[in-house]
Amino acid sequence: NMVMSFRVSDLQMLLGFVGRSKSGLKHELVTRALQLVQFDCSPEVFKKIKELYETRYAKKSSEVAQPQPQQHRSPEALSIHSSYDRGSTVARTSISTTNIDYPALYGKYLNGLGRLPPKVAKPEVRLVKLPFYTTLDELLKPTELVPQNNEKLQESPCIFALTPRQVELIRNSRELQPGVKSVQVVLRICYTDTSSPQEDQYPPNIAVKVNHSYCSVPGYYPSNKPGVEPKRPCRPINLTHLMYLSAATNRITITWGNYGKSYSVGLYLVRQMTSAELLQRLKTIGIKHPELCKALVKEKLRLDPDSEIATTGVRVSLICPLVKMRLSVPCRAETCAHLQCFDAVFYLQMNEKKPTWMCPVCDKPAPYDQLIIDGLLSKILTECEDADEIEYLVDGSWCPIRAEKERSCSPQCPILVLGSSDVNGLLPTPNGNGENGKATADVVDLTLDSSSSEEEEEEDEEEDDDDEGPQPKRRCSYEKGLVSAC
Repeated sequence: NMVMSFRVSDLQMLLGFVGRSKSGLKHELVTRALQLVQFDCSPEVFKKIKELYETRYAKKSSEVAQPQPQQHRSPEALSIHSSYDRGSTVARTSISTTNIDYPALYGKYLNGLGRLPPKVAKPEVRLVKLPFYTTLDELLKPTELVPQNNEKLQESPCIFALTPRQVELIRNSRELQPGVKSVQVVLRICYTDTSSPQEDQYPPNIAVKVNHSYCSVPGYYPSNKPGVEPKRPCRPINLTHLMYLSAATNRITITWGNYGKSYSVGLYLVRQMTSAELLQRLKTIGIKHPELCKALVKEKLRLDPDSEIATTGVRVSLICPLVKMRLSVPCRAETCAHLQCFDAVFYLQMNEKKPTWMCPVCDKPAPYDQLIIDGLLSKILTECEDADEIEYLVDGSWCPIRAEKERSCSPQCPILVLGSSDVNGLLPTPNGNGENGKATADVVDLTLDSSSSEEEEEEDEEEDDDDEGPQPKRRCSYEKGLVSAC
């Protein structure tokens, strides 16, 4: 409130006191002074603000209180007016900066976001690092959203301005797609929890307004399973296209539902990366030497004295479990216990669209900073082009496993076909002719089981044949011929 009441000359004196630029219009000077209060309110700066404030209002006041720099008052005796009347005559006493109760004075900032000054040692909320976003500047540290009343729907405003350097970075950045720059101002929201780095988490009924327009927030993923609530991808919200890319002040208003949980918000200037850029970075710093991979294979296959079963080898597929195609860049997480790899190209592309960072082999977390490229398997892929699977042996060597050629489609029971090979003649019909009236071929089933009675009948027939001469070949019955052909 003191800073907001300053004139241009007061603002210039304050900014000159801390070595910041004094040029620009009044609203630009106010913005710089407010940023100074919010991010760097040291005792010296606070003392200077009070000095300028009292000097200005002492001239208009009929009763002026003399400064008493050596007088010490208890924090309970201090009183700061959140609102003021320019025409009123209120006696104000100078406060020694040594006994200032910072939490009592600045528990809430003018933007409605509750945050303690840097003077108070309090753990700060940290956000997890996102592989597809490289942080260039921190515009607003994670700051708690504080309810202003008992209403379920709350609004928290925040004002800030970009520096000329930041504006230049945005304007000169390349376009990922039409209208989307790679350098962006993003808003991130998470739970207010200082125990560990927090993932992005939206509060209920969230809406973000930048200056005079509402910003789109990622919607929910549809759920195909009955009874399962749809999930919402909580990602950084890009505000760049709605901001003033100049020295003008930007105002962001966050609407959120107050249902008991505490949330914090932060503003960052980031550079968005693509999956191709992350792949190139992984190829540069993430390749594991073949000899180290070979030592890992030996360690996996080393004989365990407590085990009753000796492992002589382990098979590894050269097909990616994600897309069922041959591996091109074999990759896995260092925390994974398996030797099987997946393709880094498709893994990064899938996480670019829907970030889960889960290993497709063991379904355990496989974040980007833990990925490695298997140098041994990369070498094997270039040397073994005619196999889709290999086997690692105990000594660290490997051998290809080639699939056996598919057997012919002939039936298991061999069939001897005599006569014409016409397909129409393979299956006899009850009248002894094929479908087209052609004579059917003779089929002899060599797999028929001969019982003792049948052998006796055949011996009797042979005795009769000796008397009557050669007989024509025995034709299989319709049913037996059909089964044999099938």
